[in-house]
Amino acid sequence: MRTENGRIIHLANYRRTDFVLERVDLTFELDPTETRVEARLIFHRREGADRAAPLVLDGDELSLSGLLLDQVEMEAGRYDATPDSLTIRDLPESEPFEITITTLINPEANTQLMGLYRTNGIYCTQCEAEGFRRITYFPDRPDVLAVYTVNIIADRQSCPLLLSNGNFLGGAGYGEEKHFAAWFDPHPKPSYLFALVAGDLGVIEDTFTTMSGREVTLKIYVEHGKEPRAAYAMDALKRSMRWDEEKFGREYDLDIFMIVAVSDFNMGAMENKGLNVFNDKYVLADPETATDQDYANIEAIIAHEYFHNWTGNRITCRDWFQLCLKEGLTVYRDHEFSADQRSRAVKRISEVRLLKSEQFPEDAGPLAHPVRPTKYREINNFYTTTIYEKGSEVTRMIATLVGRDTFRKGMDLYFERHDGEAVTIEDFVGCFETASGRDLSQFSLWYHQAGTPLVSVSTAHDAVNGVFTLSLEQMIPPTPGQSLKEPMHIPLRFGLLAEDGSEMTPAAVAGAEITGDVLHLTGRRQSITFSGVTARPVLSLNRDFSAPINLHFEQSSADLAHIARHDGDLFARWQALSDLALPSLVSAARDARNGKKVTPDPALADTLLALAGDETLEPAFRAQVLALPSEADIAREIGNDNDPDAIRAGREAVFADIAGRDTALFATLFARHRTEGPFAPDAGSAGRRALRNAALGYLAVAEGTPARAVAAFEAADNMTDLSAALTVLVHRFPDAPEAAAALEAFRARFTDNALVLDKWFAIQATVPGESALDRVRDLMENPHFTASNPNRVRALIGTFAFANPTGFNRADGAGYRFLAEQILAIDPKNPQLAARILTAMRSWRSLEGGRADHALNALRSITAAEKLSSDVSDIVDRMTKA
Repeated sequence: MRTENGRIIHLANYRRTDFVLERVDLTFELDPTETRVEARLIFHRREGADRAAPLVLDGDELSLSGLLLDQVEMEAGRYDATPDSLTIRDLPESEPFEITITTLINPEANTQLMGLYRTNGIYCTQCEAEGFRRITYFPDRPDVLAVYTVNIIADRQSCPLLLSNGNFLGGAGYGEEKHFAAWFDPHPKPSYLFALVAGDLGVIEDTFTTMSGREVTLKIYVEHGKEPRAAYAMDALKRSMRWDEEKFGREYDLDIFMIVAVSDFNMGAMENKGLNVFNDKYVLADPETATDQDYANIEAIIAHEYFHNWTGNRITCRDWFQLCLKEGLTVYRDHEFSADQRSRAVKRISEVRLLKSEQFPEDAGPLAHPVRPTKYREINNFYTTTIYEKGSEVTRMIATLVGRDTFRKGMDLYFERHDGEAVTIEDFVGCFETASGRDLSQFSLWYHQAGTPLVSVSTAHDAVNGVFTLSLEQMIPPTPGQSLKEPMHIPLRFGLLAEDGSEMTPAAVAGAEITGDVLHLTGRRQSITFSGVTARPVLSLNRDFSAPINLHFEQSSADLAHIARHDGDLFARWQALSDLALPSLVSAARDARNGKKVTPDPALADTLLALAGDETLEPAFRAQVLALPSEADIAREIGNDNDPDAIRAGREAVFADIAGRDTALFATLFARHRTEGPFAPDAGSAGRRALRNAALGYLAVAEGTPARAVAAFEAADNMTDLSAALTVLVHRFPDAPEAAAALEAFRARFTDNALVLDKWFAIQATVPGESALDRVRDLMENPHFTASNPNRVRALIGTFAFANPTGFNRADGAGYRFLAEQILAIDPKNPQLAARILTAMRSWRSLEGGRADHALNALRSITAAEKLSSDVSDIVDRMTKA
């Protein structure tokens, strides 16, 4: 069913279809403006279904051209067709029947980039979540699985390449100017996994031998001339396939696996069975054009979409409320893959940074929803960090609760029980209950309750009796639709550090279940006693971020510094440094707002500099150490009445204080960690570049001149160093002629590379200060700005709104009014893109009064528009709801 404005879909109303779809045969006669689609669908009425129930099929802006029942034209009185639905009555009660539907669609005019569209001469589909209904009338829901045969007919010259899901059956000429290709997917799938690509593309090929000895053909299709830039993606694909066999026992199941990279795509990538469609930014890379982060993203997203073959495709969702069952689970799997390929500690830090900067604000604002929602108005708006990132954290907690070996047994059971099915969260959790013997009913509240739990901590030490007491209290704040919350099962990794930094081992523990190094908080309040602890320990809690919570623990600066310097868990060391930094940064922001001189905490600088200079630590970790908590982190810590200008001013004062304390150290780091020889995207080399470029940022502030950044820009032999130097130059010295010259040199050098120009736009969109808005407006008039390309819009407008706190949150509200204008301009053409960018205003209520009023007025100007998509109206209504 299509979700119209105001219509709410409820999980409680789920019911199976009255008809079972057995088989789908599709024939496409491709044409830029009038593509003919013939869908032959074989159904039978479900046992126990109403004998008189009509067949109701979904549509979206469709035009019915023909309708047959068992190859006989249907009488007009037996069906009703609208652009959004097709209802057929008086169908056979028992035996199977065939419905043949012919529709005409216009791929060239499909600016929504959902369904079948044509861009840059390439026909492409995107059907998740409800895009297939824009191709033909269909029971477009994830619990309707069938096998597909696809025939594609197209012009031979403009479309030499004709691809769809599954295995290639063959092809031949079709008249003088056309040809056809046939594909068959033997694995039943829902319509959202259908894919078709046709056009003229280059290809790189390879093979992979599975663990059972089958040879699989691998192909990655890109624009002609870009084939060499797909080599790293192919390497990442092969590593992903091998890793999934080794870690989860999952073998690929078709004769061929294909990836197609396109430049106009609403998402990062899509896991269509055997034919993944990717935004080309997550496929194309070489040292000259891609940063280390680009390489890491390609590796992770290639893996993510491949891993969907089992967690999402072979086993899919019963309904869209179960979306985290495929996305959160698969994010967990790609996180584990990346951790094995790179530094596990540094990967975990980056995951938590993303979670805190994106998901925690979502959980604390008007767009909060459970990992498994109970209702939605527009499903496109639930592809959120809660579904993906928090969903991954919930899966990670299951692994923590049951242990790695038992987690693997639970996953094996999941694949064995549910292969070929559309399932629920309860089905998934039930496999781990069976494998472990644990009752996970309380733990399952993580799926059902929105909001980030707050765990308050206090400790006491009785030296005479050798008792250390840990008191915990959990609270889950109210969220939209959920005012009262039940206590959660929160697994907390912990350790007790002695004065010399070694791990203490208590003689006994009482008051809570503890398995290994995991303490299980299950009550609203719990008191845990450790005996045999004669010397006061330093408590290290929530190591490895074992639970996605906010922790309120007033540890002293000395204790935090002790953890940062000595903890055996690298993540805990980073977290302690962050916890040491945040109070200093919050105090600095308040001093700046009140016109006081900022006085940074020397303990922060001393600890940070000690870790940065510790050559026993990997460079990638030390680079994370040098990255102070962001302005968004500080705003989240403050809570409400935020002044973005004061936050930036305070953070800059602390940054400058650290930079000036040991300029020699930063100069040494910058000089020592230059990578020599040919560029390599491996984790070690990337870590050295990250540390060197972090030092460059501090040196630019300490030296107060653009000279070093200019020299670094001119000497850079890879995109990582080039873009880092350009960012330091433009952000630190925005009005310097050297910055303007570097920007022009960068643009001229990469004028024909769209992905690199996206970086050029993004670097300028994040220049701090209120003048950024004028810069963004000017860039929208630049010949290189293309409003129809989602990547370019995200690079300029999205980056400005999401990643420029002072530029976007101008005190006069001009940034909010600008975004409202852009949302109203984008929405008629691409509602998904508009809605996602609009979520940049999700935390408007936490701003100081004047800015909050401006933000609300801007949101109201959107609601007052004459016509809004369901995507945008859903977001804006939830954000303005009292």
